[in-house]
Amino acid sequence: MVSGSVKTRSPKRCPWPGADPGMLAYHDEEWGVPVRDDERLFGKLVLDGFQAGLSWAIILRKREAFLRAFDGFDPERMARYDARKRRGLLGDTGIVRNRQKIDAAIQNSRSYLALRDEGISFAGFLWDFVDGRTKHNRWREIRDLPARSPESERMSKALVEKGFRFVGPTICYAFMQAVGMVNDHMTHCFRYKELKR
Repeated sequence: MVSGSVKTRSPKRCPWPGADPGMLAYHDEEWGVPVRDDERLFGKLVLDGFQAGLSWAIILRKREAFLRAFDGFDPERMARYDARKRRGLLGDTGIVRNRQKIDAAIQNSRSYLALRDEGISFAGFLWDFVDGRTKHNRWREIRDLPARSPESERMSKALVEKGFRFVGPTICYAFMQAVGMVNDHMTHCFRYKELKR
C-alpha cells in the first residue's frame, strides 16, 4: 500500500491550450521558440495560411497529414504540383480541403523559390521585420493579446508584393508568435521567462 503520495503542481501556463494534450505539448515545446531555418519557416507559413478562419487545434491535429500530402513542405516539389496533384489534395480527407488555400500554398512555394533565386534568405527577409531579434511583450491577460501589429502589417504587405497569398496581417501575427519573432506568452507563464533567457 502506497501512502503519502505527493501531489505535483503543474506549472502556470497561458490559458489558450486548455486541457488538450496536443495543444499543451505545442505550447510547452514549440510555440514562441525562435525558428531561423528557411524551409521550416516556409512550412509554418503554409500551415498558418490553412489556419485562416479555423482553430489552431484543428491544424495541429492534421499537421502530420499536411506534411505527408505536401511532401514535407518541400518548396521545390510543391512548385511542380500540377492539376492532377491539386485534385488529389482536394480529395485528401486528412487535410483542410479548401481550393483557395491549396492554390495559395502552391503559389507560395513558387514565390519562396523566386526569393531564393534573388539571393534572399527567407529567414533573413522575415526576421528583418523585428530587427533580427525576438520582441518580448508583457501581456498579463489573454484579452490583451493583439490580433495584429505594425510589424505584421508590414510583413504582410511585403509578402504580398513578393507574390505570396493568404498572408494577411492577422495570419502574419499568428506566424510571428509561433516562430518566436514575438514572445506572446503571458508574463505569468513558465515559458515566458524561459524564452526570454
